[in-house]
Amino acid sequence: MMDTETRDLLPEGLEDRLPQDTAAATRITRAIMDVLDSHGYDRVQPPGVEFERSLASRMAGIETRRMVRFIDPSSLRMMALRSDITPQVGRIAVTRLKDAPRPLRLAYAGQVTAIKGDGLDPTRERLQIGAELIGHAGTAAAGEVVAVAIEALQAAGATGISVDFTMPGLVDALAAGPWPLTPAQLDAVRRELDAKDAGALVTEGGAAYLPLIHATGPLDAAIARLEALALGEVLDERIAALRQIAARLPAGVRLTLDPTERHGFEYQSWFGFQIFADGVRGAVARGGSYSILGEPAEPAVGFSLYPDPLITALAAHEAPRDLLFLPLGHDTGAAARLRAVGWRTVAALGDACDAATLGCTHRLEGDEVVAL
Repeated sequence: MMDTETRDLLPEGLEDRLPQDTAAATRITRAIMDVLDSHGYDRVQPPGVEFERSLASRMAGIETRRMVRFIDPSSLRMMALRSDITPQVGRIAVTRLKDAPRPLRLAYAGQVTAIKGDGLDPTRERLQIGAELIGHAGTAAAGEVVAVAIEALQAAGATGISVDFTMPGLVDALAAGPWPLTPAQLDAVRRELDAKDAGALVTEGGAAYLPLIHATGPLDAAIARLEALALGEVLDERIAALRQIAARLPAGVRLTLDPTERHGFEYQSWFGFQIFADGVRGAVARGGSYSILGEPAEPAVGFSLYPDPLITALAAHEAPRDLLFLPLGHDTGAAARLRAVGWRTVAALGDACDAATLGCTHRLEGDEVVAL
């Protein structure tokens, strides 16, 4: 039974967002969505709860065990809070918008919830903003998506941006071609590549894969190491695509490559990327190419921004906003005109209301604004 000392506690990993952070979140969300809209991405708004089967069936790698699940008392079917909006956008694309012209550009923003945090981060609910380009997953689409993601983050106030590329399907392609592995060996090699453990990689029969550990770092140097392997089409097409994508990105963005990185790329195929920003812990964005499952499957490429750490970082430096105090008996017409041009106002409700106590920066006197 909850007592008076614990009834207002929130569950682990959940928190309130107070006015200063909320104002930053609103500004950042609007800035990002404006960029997406300017590039032709139409916003959709799927529900926060769906049948579990629907959320898990449109994309490979979706983990239902990460979802908060419960029985719908109406249908008696299992439902879940969404942990990722991307599969919902895929569902919309191949059902409600299946006849819309391709490529189809869709954007979204909303909260997602997981049953537990990720690694050392206990956060279970976070804001997800993103864009999906559906019907095309080639180099041109990938280049557009990365460039738009960077532009959106810069508009939100992110600085010192770096992009880390990965090749999610590379190890599988090598195992099925020039560097063959049994299924058991493949699982072990993936594991040791994730850990960057060269000794264990050799022990597990993956000595041929050692150069991939060393082909990590600044993009140009990493690509040069991969090219030296001379593996033909398995790598040549991926390398050519990365160069084309990098060529359309703005100057000053740091570019790196980790060809075997898989964490967070459960449903990506040939191409993936993460974006980092100064002053923000962890990746602020993640994306890549994938397939929306169906008959037939449909190619897509997109990205998701997780701007909560950016919001926290920027909220601490948000400039105080002007607030205009409206005394008792103020000119309502003048106040309305001032709100129309952007002023925020607080009206006195009684003689005890004080402008300074309420945090106001200005006071309306007649039809004049006076600084306090």
